[in-house]
Amino acid sequence: MIKANRRTFLEATSLVAGAGLFSSFTKEGKLLPRYQPSGKGLKFSFKPYELQLTHTFTIASNSRTTTAVMLTQIEWEGVIGYGEASMPPYLGESHQTATKFLSSLDLLQFKDPFRLEEILEYVDAVMPGNCAAKASVDIALHDLVGKLLNQPWHRIWGYSAEKTPSTSYTIGMAKGDEVVSKTKEATSFKILKVKIGGGNDEEMIKSVRTVTNVPLCVDVNQGWKDRQEALDKAHWLKEQGVVFIEQPFDKHNFDDTAWLTQHSPLPIMADEALQRIGDLEKIHGVYSGINCKLMKCTGMREAHKIIEMARSLKMKTLMGCMTETSCAVSAAAQLSPIVDWADLDGNLLISNDVFEGMKVVEGKIVLSNLPGIGIRKKD
Repeated sequence: MIKANRRTFLEATSLVAGAGLFSSFTKEGKLLPRYQPSGKGLKFSFKPYELQLTHTFTIASNSRTTTAVMLTQIEWEGVIGYGEASMPPYLGESHQTATKFLSSLDLLQFKDPFRLEEILEYVDAVMPGNCAAKASVDIALHDLVGKLLNQPWHRIWGYSAEKTPSTSYTIGMAKGDEVVSKTKEATSFKILKVKIGGGNDEEMIKSVRTVTNVPLCVDVNQGWKDRQEALDKAHWLKEQGVVFIEQPFDKHNFDDTAWLTQHSPLPIMADEALQRIGDLEKIHGVYSGINCKLMKCTGMREAHKIIEMARSLKMKTLMGCMTETSCAVSAAAQLSPIVDWADLDGNLLISNDVFEGMKVVEGKIVLSNLPGIGIRKKD
């Protein structure tokens, strides 16, 4: 009777009976694998796609109405994992560079997708750079493995879906009337990110404040030049209800950034200054915290390590994104339960999403229960 009850319990447990890896038990209670690898390797494919932005997106350095992405997939034993590379121009990647890199990969040599570290170390070593393209492979592989386990990655990592933060919604640089209009579209969000650094910082903030009193964060995108002026702005921004300042100076300007961090009443967050995990050592003590993005750090594997390391260093953490489909945004959202802030609105800024996944309900991130990165393709 005890064995029968134990068997019933195991079969009802999602990580076992629902895991997809196991279908039945022997008389001795041992698990029988459903997947018997055929010896075939991982089947990899990709195709270019162009995201259409709902509004012209303007930051301190450029404006655009589209974003080039590469959609990827990895198939093994009939199960498909989906991935994505988002390549805004300032990253230095494109359909051409991604095609060259992804075409050079030989994933057929790998017969077991669960060897994540080995596979992704290989991908990272093929060529330098190409971080977004590498992220597209990483995301697809994580999606595949999560589907084989029949669990979303936030559960595999042991994180609670109930602890997701609210996501900010981005208001790009614009003139007053357009800023007001964009802000009115975002009335359901509990925090807004305002792009500044283009010479009209006060106008941007005051325009937003004519519509809403919700907390704000600002992204300067390396637009400030003078440390004393930056400090004066930091004090004024705090009075306006801003909670942190992102990348105020050029990413190479460590001296002014460290000085501002020391004197600022608001946390100073690194964005462009943090690319790969090795950058954490360089910026620790220079910034108050980090904005981690999958497209900069090659995907979920390294992002997970970066976030955990930053937390151990007592740095603030923000999980961010580019303009992306729900594929990459949902992948990043798997880490959202353990960060201080989230800026995962990239899929909300486009008009031609090809996936469904993470939702935003009254400003709060709501994770899907679907396995892997929690997405499904739209019909």
